[in-house]
Amino acid sequence: MSGLPAAVLLLLCGCATAFYLPGLAPVSFCEKEKDNCKSEIELFVNRLDSVESVLPYEYDAFDFCKDENEKHPSENLGQVLFGERIATSPYKFTFNTNKSCAAVCLKKYEPTTKVADLDFIKKAIQLNYQHHWIIDNMPVTWCYDVEDGQKYCSPGFPVGCAVTQDGRVKDACVINTEFNKKNTFYLFNHVDITITYHSGINENWEGARLVAARLEPKSYKHTDLNNLKCEGQPMEIPNVLTGKLDVIYTYSVVFQANDAIKWASRWDYILESMPHTNIQWFSIMNSLVIVLFLSGMVAMIMLRTLHKDIARYNQIDSSEDAQEEFGWKLVHGDIFRPPKKGMLLSVFLGQGTQIFIMTFITLFLACLGFLSPANRGALMTCAVVLWVLLGTPAGYVSARMYKTFGGERWKSNVLLTALLCPGIIFSDFFIMNVILWAKGSSAAIPFGTLVAVLAMWFGISVPLTFLGAYFGFKEQSIEHPVRTNQIPRQIPTQSFFTKPLPGIVMGGILPFGCIFIQLFFILNSIWSHQMYYMFGFLFLVFIILLITCSEATILLCYFHLCAEDYHWWWRSFLTSGFTAVYLFIYAVHYFCSKLQITGTASTILYFGYTMIMVLIFFLFTGTIGFFACYWFVRKIYSVVKVD
Repeated sequence: MSGLPAAVLLLLCGCATAFYLPGLAPVSFCEKEKDNCKSEIELFVNRLDSVESVLPYEYDAFDFCKDENEKHPSENLGQVLFGERIATSPYKFTFNTNKSCAAVCLKKYEPTTKVADLDFIKKAIQLNYQHHWIIDNMPVTWCYDVEDGQKYCSPGFPVGCAVTQDGRVKDACVINTEFNKKNTFYLFNHVDITITYHSGINENWEGARLVAARLEPKSYKHTDLNNLKCEGQPMEIPNVLTGKLDVIYTYSVVFQANDAIKWASRWDYILESMPHTNIQWFSIMNSLVIVLFLSGMVAMIMLRTLHKDIARYNQIDSSEDAQEEFGWKLVHGDIFRPPKKGMLLSVFLGQGTQIFIMTFITLFLACLGFLSPANRGALMTCAVVLWVLLGTPAGYVSARMYKTFGGERWKSNVLLTALLCPGIIFSDFFIMNVILWAKGSSAAIPFGTLVAVLAMWFGISVPLTFLGAYFGFKEQSIEHPVRTNQIPRQIPTQSFFTKPLPGIVMGGILPFGCIFIQLFFILNSIWSHQMYYMFGFLFLVFIILLITCSEATILLCYFHLCAEDYHWWWRSFLTSGFTAVYLFIYAVHYFCSKLQITGTASTILYFGYTMIMVLIFFLFTGTIGFFACYWFVRKIYSVVKVD
């Protein structure tokens, strides 16, 4: 998966001038090498990806120009898990030294040799694969005009474009009228690079700092390596190669000074150019207002209704009046009766607690700007490390709830807590990885990394889960505010709306309503390789999701108790957890209507990774709803006179 989110630099630019995060300090460049000032600018290449395929590929998988002394910078865990493969390139520049139509390399193709390499490039062109280049830890962008006179700056640029057999111009071929030959591929073998820098004059640092890097891909059919002219006919690749074909890769680079752009805000031009940014922010605000209004109504109804009920029940003094009781007070002798499958429920609650704490801390750090786009892979690394270290609360909550349910098989409980849900996710992830291995994709996790992840799981997370379970079982059982009768009370016939399934289905609608707009942007960042930078809004939506899940579950729980149905344990978990089902339905809709993914492997990968997201979201929302309902039930039965 790719397209990791970018940080909220727009919200933090004012604070960034006096303080730099670890690994994100600026680098100074000079025309001549000095101690604290570099002269050589390296261009790094990352993996290539496409919106029409889930399979990214390393730069080295294609027959492009390679660096003779290729090096791979050290990658963190998040970069490896998301398939980023950064390497040095043969494109090397000297600061403030312009070059025009400089040669990079020559590639020769014949009908009998290297046909497979050329076919792989043509396949990449057909599926609109994109290069991703990096200069000074900043994406090299391709900026072009879109509708309404706006300019969009993409962090990638295409390998080439194609004209179909029926003359239909595809993708980037629309930028040049010379791309018009039927059944032909056009390769972008030349780039015009413009590097913008802040000169540093009258500043407290030596040298210049790079603030932008843009390029424009072009196609030229060079005929002589020793006499290059970046003009003329485009570089055509015939659909069927019948003779020799020479491809010469070239580039031009121009340096421009611009002291109006600060180094701390050098990502702004990319984020501000994203299409429909104003519409996105308006839609998010509109969604938040609606959800807050609905949440306020639910809270007000609950407070007023419960206040009247509690006041009425507490005023009952005589036994004759007590016999006229009805509703939720009648089931006080069964309300804390242990649920069926209590072992599984306690395991889900432990894992849900672990996911909740991990998500909260990760989003909070991202909201503060600590997980910036320049620190690649930081978001995923933070989430994985936090999950591993949060095994203790998972084991504690699972053991505590299992003991509350009267369970005695503590060994099974702690083993299931440590292994069940992570095992399902790892198995799914491993199957997806096998497919990526078979396809030769750069997103395939190396065997050593898989071993490292397993070592973190069994070496750190599992022992911490056992430690939490030890303290959970060691403590005394939670005392309930009312006693449980020996004989279960018969549940009266329920209406359609108080039956379990309709209530559960309705319970997930409101929580999903507060996240579906953000969900669209998140799916775009993952599958359409767009930048996500609205972590402030995402954290706010996260908080509102917690409130909405809690209130919707409490409201439906109250209605079921009034109907004298005391089976609330699993229902409270499934009511808010059903939001994950709506998430899956939306993911299917997104796949069918928004994506252009083709191929069986890509489809399997999409739904395989989606199922991991759905399971994590199910555990997270279900846990929130359960504990909100648990608090509510304990509260009302502790303040009402039941004896």
